[in-house]
Amino acid sequence: MDESRDADAVPGRSCRTDPSCYCQLGGVLELLSRKHAIQVICLVGETGPVRYGEIEDAFGAVSSSTLSARLDELVGAGYLAREQYDEIPPRVEYDLTTTGEQLQQRLQPLLEWAVIHEEFEDAPTET
Repeated sequence: MDESRDADAVPGRSCRTDPSCYCQLGGVLELLSRKHAIQVICLVGETGPVRYGEIEDAFGAVSSSTLSARLDELVGAGYLAREQYDEIPPRVEYDLTTTGEQLQQRLQPLLEWAVIHEEFEDAPTET
């Protein structure tokens, strides 16, 4: 257990029983619940440095403004790095930061669980 989190907890309670320890999770989940955020993290994590157009192509019918906003938010949160090259035509690539890689590693078991859970939701229920 992370002792630094216990330092912020209510005295006499551990993070396992003190809901105030989970406040930081709210901000992360709020960002990740936005449209295409998790998908961007997973795509960039699987492909490595990727250009905006490649991300756009992978998503198909996503609006440019939504995708741009999501990329900016993920860069601002420190999950993605944006590198602009001084070339003609201009080239910009996105890649996961160390924090983004850690996030992707933690998302993977959740995504695997979601696939299994989705299969159960589609199965007929017994009455």
